[in-house]
Amino acid sequence: MTMPIPGSEAFSSRPVDPDELARSLPSSLKVHSVTQEQVDALDPLTYEVIRHRLWSVTDEMGEALKRMSGSPIVTDANDFDFAISDELGQEVQVGLYNTMLVGAVDLAIYWTLRNRASNPGIESGDMFLTNDPWVGGGLHQNDVMVYQPVFHEGELFAWTSAIAHQPDLGGVGLGSFSPAAQDVFSESLPTPPVKVVRGGQLQRDVADLWVRRSRVPMLIGLDLRAKIGANNVGAERLHALIAQYGADTVKAVMKRMMSDAEHRLRDKLTALPDGSWSATGYQDQSHEGDRNLHKITVTTTKAGDHLTFDFTGTDPQAGVVNCTYAGMRGGVMLALLPILAADIPWSAGGLMRCFDLVTEEGTLNNATFPAAVGRGPIGPAWLTGSLIAECLSQMLDRDLELGKNVQATCCGTWDTAVIAGLDERGEQPAPFLSIMMEPMAGGYGARPHADGIDTGGLFCIPMGRVPDVEMTEFLYPVLTLWRREVPDSGGPGRHRGGLGASLAFTPHGTSIPMGLVLASAGKAVAQNAGLSGGHPGNTGLDVVARQSRVASLLAAGTMPSSLEEVSDTLEPGQNYASSYLAPGEVFAMTWQGGGGYGDPLTRDAAAVARDLRENKISADAAHGVYGVVVSGGSVDDAATAAERQRLRGIRRDRSRVDGETGGKADLGSVKRVDDNLVESGDSVACRHCGEILGAIGGERLALAVHEGPATDAGPQIIATAADYVDTPIVFRQYSCPSCWTALWSGVVPADHPDGATTLGRLTVTA
Repeated sequence: MTMPIPGSEAFSSRPVDPDELARSLPSSLKVHSVTQEQVDALDPLTYEVIRHRLWSVTDEMGEALKRMSGSPIVTDANDFDFAISDELGQEVQVGLYNTMLVGAVDLAIYWTLRNRASNPGIESGDMFLTNDPWVGGGLHQNDVMVYQPVFHEGELFAWTSAIAHQPDLGGVGLGSFSPAAQDVFSESLPTPPVKVVRGGQLQRDVADLWVRRSRVPMLIGLDLRAKIGANNVGAERLHALIAQYGADTVKAVMKRMMSDAEHRLRDKLTALPDGSWSATGYQDQSHEGDRNLHKITVTTTKAGDHLTFDFTGTDPQAGVVNCTYAGMRGGVMLALLPILAADIPWSAGGLMRCFDLVTEEGTLNNATFPAAVGRGPIGPAWLTGSLIAECLSQMLDRDLELGKNVQATCCGTWDTAVIAGLDERGEQPAPFLSIMMEPMAGGYGARPHADGIDTGGLFCIPMGRVPDVEMTEFLYPVLTLWRREVPDSGGPGRHRGGLGASLAFTPHGTSIPMGLVLASAGKAVAQNAGLSGGHPGNTGLDVVARQSRVASLLAAGTMPSSLEEVSDTLEPGQNYASSYLAPGEVFAMTWQGGGGYGDPLTRDAAAVARDLRENKISADAAHGVYGVVVSGGSVDDAATAAERQRLRGIRRDRSRVDGETGGKADLGSVKRVDDNLVESGDSVACRHCGEILGAIGGERLALAVHEGPATDAGPQIIATAADYVDTPIVFRQYSCPSCWTALWSGVVPADHPDGATTLGRLTVTA
């Protein structure tokens, strides 16, 4: 007997047609469904009661996981998620934790139904485990999903799932981050769906095989059992719901939840003008030793009640900065849920019917096996979400009501630092490994009507939390020197981006160097873009202080508050690096705030003075970026007006004007494009002075263009691009050539797509 050997294409998943999937199932697997007539017959009260009960099930599953897990990634940071799916895997209700995972859960269930239904079979009492990002479930190998079929009277009724990031699942690098990896074989082994529970019994052979791979097997084993327990809670609650209301009624509610979410999103899209919006971003460095930029680009087209996200033109897969199709889809959901569906129940199976993805295989956010994808969720998937958010915000900014959900890019990446070594504080030395979770306190992007939230969290984890400093020091041999918000880290704008923060620590309780693995982005090119002329937030920066004076300072009773106090030898950490931190040395990481919204020179001067008093911004930023003169704690109005006029003059003198403007528009009868632009007849004009900048749908607008050093963006640019990449990096700004209001600002490579063309394309309407 010969057995087929599946190629890499067998371990890939894409969305499926539900009817086609149902027809493909073996006759031995009976599934429960309902007719459209049964869905339509639901009374409103029953629908709302059961809908909220299903929502509460995911909350209970989350609490169960947190009570059972011993990992701070789960108990403190909330880097996990849950879903209840229908019999075919379509997501009915998702948790409010790591929302990127929403884009991958159903893919794993589709794959399981297609590839496991006959052998080894899908039966009551089973649970499957997978960490294969090409199959789905998670976005990289550290995202591990345990999921179970829920049967009622012999028919497959639903699925529950629990996913959490695991601290280490093997591979070359600590925490399974391998900065030098060129393929997946240097990373944690991807495991396609395997039956880890059979007939209600944990399969000890599979569980032992699973935990054996990890540097922290006890945590991995505990999290495995916690996910099994969470799924048991989900199944028990579903069975109780079925017993109370009947299987057909519960299933009809599940189907209607998805249908309602779909229709509500389609109605919202229909109310907006058709058009196309584009955004391009970069990963600086793809692996240890690389000094290149790697591009992701997307064009978002809205036609009627449907969206298309076209990633054609994205760079080929490279190094470790890749994600699979599941990661790209997760990035789309990261942006779509809060921006377009903030007022719609998150029944993801219905929401995902409202868009298509156009993508080339073998690219950064649709990598083919055996690409390295360990950085997937916090690299290309995250950047994909930021670019989609930029496009969607530009689309919604045309409408004053829907524009309330517009937001500049939040903290643009996750700054990863993994430490591991020997904890010598107890009676017996013990190995330890930890991912520093402090970057959970990222800054939120500014809005048209409000500043971003300072250290408000991460866009993709609505319920994320920063860990407790004392708990970190209790669990691991480190002493925290500071954890604080960083002035100027929020992008300048009419509304300021939320501040990011900084952490510094030194080994404490170990006599040998600890390993240090770094994986990040946004050092050379800002990933926290502003909107409507707002500047990007700060660049990230990691620094190791060698030959440190920290021990003598502490012995003298002085707690250092800056790196300059600690050492004269400050070593900037590369985006991807395997290093070490010896006793007496200090590691400091500064992560990103959010982008600004609108021209900083239009910010309320009193708000600038307040930010200065509260140490949100520096005096240099208040004067040099916002043009506000503060004397004795109060705004000098006359001096501020003169200073802002002077700064606009500097914009005029340093800029070139591409093209010719076309006179003045009547601002009394125009349609909004964004905070700065309006449509007047067939023309695009400046909202502030009425200057006609070009034709709607024209090739480009007549704008003033400035390119200068990245530091022209403001004091938030704290990293030196030349330390990371060879490509020239500039601050580019497009302004109205009449009133000199900033229309677009960014820290980008010199060959970044022409913003005058992009701004013109934003105004295409049906």
